[in-house]
Amino acid sequence: MSVSSRPQKTALIVAKRVVDDIYRGGQTAGDRLPPERVMLEHYGVGRGTLREALRFLELQGVLTLKPGPGGGPVIQKPDATYLANGLVLLLQFSESPFSMIVEARRDLEPVMARHAASRMKKDSLDQLGNSVEQMRDNLESRDIFLATNREFHELIAWGSGNAMYGFLIDALVDIVDGTHMGVDYPEQRRKAILGAHERILSALQTHDGDSSFAAMEEHMGEFVRYMQRRYSEVLHQTVTWDIL
Repeated sequence: MSVSSRPQKTALIVAKRVVDDIYRGGQTAGDRLPPERVMLEHYGVGRGTLREALRFLELQGVLTLKPGPGGGPVIQKPDATYLANGLVLLLQFSESPFSMIVEARRDLEPVMARHAASRMKKDSLDQLGNSVEQMRDNLESRDIFLATNREFHELIAWGSGNAMYGFLIDALVDIVDGTHMGVDYPEQRRKAILGAHERILSALQTHDGDSSFAAMEEHMGEFVRYMQRRYSEVLHQTVTWDIL
C-alpha cells in the first residue's frame, strides 16, 4: 500500500475542514475560531480528536492556542519557518548533502531573476537598490553584509511573481549561504558579491530577462566555485535540522 492510499486520521480530516472553513469564511490572522462546544457540534467529533486537530494546526503555524478565560484558537498566518523545518528534516532523513541545496540554488535563482525582470514592481526595485547601497556602504560589517545579501535574494524571489519561489527562498535563506555550517565571506569575497549584485540590479532595472538570467547565473556559478574551492568539506556534509 502506498503512503498516499493510507486512510487519514480523523484529527487530520478535521484539521483540513477547519482550514477550509477559515478560507471559505474569509477569516484572517487575529480572528478567533468558535468556542470548543460549538466546534464539537459542528464537526461531530470528540473533544480529544478536536484538540488533536487544533494542536496539529498550531504546529503548522495556522493557529495559536491561547489558554485561560477568553482564550481559545486564534488564526495566524503561517510563515516559511514551517516549510524550512519540513524541508530540512526531509533532507536530513534522506542523508542529502549541502551540495544539493547549492545545486538547487544555482539552477533556480537565474529563473527567478528572469521572471523578476518583467514582473518586479518599482517599489521592490527601489528596495533592491537600497539593499545594494547598504551593502556597499557597510562592506566592513559581516552582519550587515549577510543581512543585505539575504534581503537581495528574497526580494528577487518574491519579485518573480511566483509565491512558490518566494516561500522557498524565505524557507532556505538562513542556510543557503552556508554560514550556519562554518562558511565565511572575507572582505574580498564580499566585494565580489557586491559587484555581482550591482550587475544583477542593473539588468533588472532595464527589465531585460536574458541579461538578468545571465547575471544571476554568473553570480551563482561564482558561489558554487567559491564553495568548491574553499569549503568542499561543507558541500559533503549532510544537512541536519540543527542548522535552523
